[in-house]
Amino acid sequence: MTRKTSVVVIDYGLGNLFSILRALQRLGAQALLSRDPKTVFSAGRIILPGVGAFGDGMKGLSENSLIEPIKAFAQSGRPILGICLGMQLLMEEGTEFGLHQGLGIVRGGTASLSRSIATRSKVPHVGWNLVRPPKQRNPGPRPWEGTILAGLPVSSYFYFVHSFVVVPADPAERIAETAHAGSAFCSALHSGSVSGCQFHPEKSGPAGLKVLRNFLALRPSSRRPA
Repeated sequence: MTRKTSVVVIDYGLGNLFSILRALQRLGAQALLSRDPKTVFSAGRIILPGVGAFGDGMKGLSENSLIEPIKAFAQSGRPILGICLGMQLLMEEGTEFGLHQGLGIVRGGTASLSRSIATRSKVPHVGWNLVRPPKQRNPGPRPWEGTILAGLPVSSYFYFVHSFVVVPADPAERIAETAHAGSAFCSALHSGSVSGCQFHPEKSGPAGLKVLRNFLALRPSSRRPA
């Protein structure tokens, strides 16, 4: 990158924080970890990572007084990226170990991956898998233009570790899907200034670095999340 970009990786006790930070620094970003609400709100863009259960994630955000700053940040139109659990927390609710209220930045909720496959032995979904445009999305020559997947081949491999998936209320926000045990789930979303990926870009080699590079290049959006 020709200039440094201010990006805050939110530290609320869950996630591969240092792997993400190293990847961002490798791309030339001015990146830091923070759980300070003022630092998070004043950032140019933020990344919400996460590994673990939905309820624990929301508890961590609440205990660090980060819920309202993240919501206000989203309303400002500045870019947000949710990774794995972080993407799930962007939704209105989660159903892991009971019903939990989410950040409500993206309309929709989460669902257990095991409900849509024949055997529970396939959960959690761990390892490399293909990410493709949904069938209903215009395949075109550049189906992902203007998103975190811009410039990637329409069949790209990324690394996954998860048992739950997001279910956006608006199918148009589902920009990529991945097949697992005969069922397809949303593996990336885009809603105004908000992006999310179920896979871990920081563990996905050159393709993952491309996703982070694209995120750093996204401009603020005039269309606020619902």
